Amino acid sequence: MTRRAHLAVLTGFVLVTVAAAQTNVSSTGGQPKFLEDLSAAAIQRTHRSVRYDPAYVRIPYPGGDVPSDTGVCTDEVVRAYRTVGVDLQKEVHEDMLKNFAVYPHGWQVLRPDSNIDHRRVPNLRVFFSRHGTALPVTGHVNDYRPGDLVTWDLGAGVPHIGIVVDRKSAENGRYMIVHNIGAGPRMEDVLFNWKITGHYRYFGPGN
Repeated sequence: MTRRAHLAVLTGFVLVTVAAAQTNVSSTGGQPKFLEDLSAAAIQRTHRSVRYDPAYVRIPYPGGDVPSDTGVCTDEVVRAYRTVGVDLQKEVHEDMLKNFAVYPHGWQVLRPDSNIDHRRVPNLRVFFSRHGTALPVTGHVNDYRPGDLVTWDLGAGVPHIGIVVDRKSAENGRYMIVHNIGAGPRMEDVLFNWKITGHYRYFGPGN
């Protein structure tokens, strides 16, 4: 084989290898892109004015929501996921219809209720554990990435949930959290402010 022919073979091999690597990147790039979009959707929620209101409200199903100017911490998670095409009301309700016994019954409920089930942090914890990935709960900031979901105990068993977003605190470089703890959706450096009870990553049904 001449030197020119040998170089042609090597060049062809390199091109094929690069093309294969690009294919692999594109085929697995959907999940990181999803988390980027979820983070952006959560950040966008901070531009909305929302009055904290935990009242039980009858809403349509699927795609139902409480009035857009009201809500609690879970409603911000539900709204961010709806922006990226995932209806947690529907997904949680369908799973509870089939697996009601594995969900908490702390509200003296006898059957699934599509008006409220997806708005309860304990139910979301079970759902994300079952259909997403339950990640380690640690005190290491680098273990928490944009698009991750974090739950806390605010004290006395009061649960809370928020979304890690792709914005960092100017003070310590830590990824911030979008959550609604009473003053509407806010982006704040509160990751370790309370006891973390759960850490999840969820890409939607079928992923």
